[in-house]
Amino acid sequence: MAERLTAVPGIRAVALGGSRARGTHRPGSDWDLGLYYRGAPDLAALTALASAFQGSPVEVAGPGGWGPWVNGGAWLRVDGVPVDWILRDLDRVEAVWSDCRRGRFEVGVQPGHPLGFWSPAYPGEVALGRVLADPQGELTALQQQTYDYPEPLREALAEAAWEAEFSVAAARKSAPGGDRLHVSLCLSRAFGVLAQSLHAHHRTWCLNEKGALAAAAALPDTPADFAARVGEALTGLDAPAVETADAVVREVREVLRGRAVRARGPQSR
Repeated sequence: MAERLTAVPGIRAVALGGSRARGTHRPGSDWDLGLYYRGAPDLAALTALASAFQGSPVEVAGPGGWGPWVNGGAWLRVDGVPVDWILRDLDRVEAVWSDCRRGRFEVGVQPGHPLGFWSPAYPGEVALGRVLADPQGELTALQQQTYDYPEPLREALAEAAWEAEFSVAAARKSAPGGDRLHVSLCLSRAFGVLAQSLHAHHRTWCLNEKGALAAAAALPDTPADFAARVGEALTGLDAPAVETADAVVREVREVLRGRAVRARGPQSR
């Protein structure tokens, strides 16, 4: 499939991503294929190929069809197996990687990502993926660069933990009035930011929210009972819950202010 995809005009490389690339998949896990393109991919050719693989019509969403960051793609079932095609603009991925090396990142609104899409996920996907087809060697060359987690990005994401403290302060104002929606959003945001900061502190790519809490809890130096206390706060959503969250934020920020972690490599949850 990957070889036939790279024959489609515009598609430059294909990589296996997700749990199957990392070896953490279950028997029913999807097969996630990143379709890296330049310019405008030939949607008609992609649609025809997808329909041929599935044996029935398939709709392929073009660039922007699934939102500003996830971009587009298609959901297929091939011999009963779920296979996801996910479009990635290689020029944009390279631009984001350039920003990351300078310690610059952004968080965009994206359906399916309740805590936002963190731009370092683009190079993280490259670092953790398995290149399946890359006729010009472009994605392979980029992957080799992403194996070395940039120190400026580590510092920037660790410093981003200030937002967790700010979010808890906002939740504290709403908890006495029983505004559980606002409290839940503030605390979820705070803990999501902490997960990103802890991963970055250890130069570990964090691609999205799924599994991020458990992975952050397993990292060295993460405060004791981190996941349990986060769960307690998100269950309570009251004044005591906010104080629990405040204590967790303060402890994590102490970890982040500590010595720099020297371990390097394409690690991930």
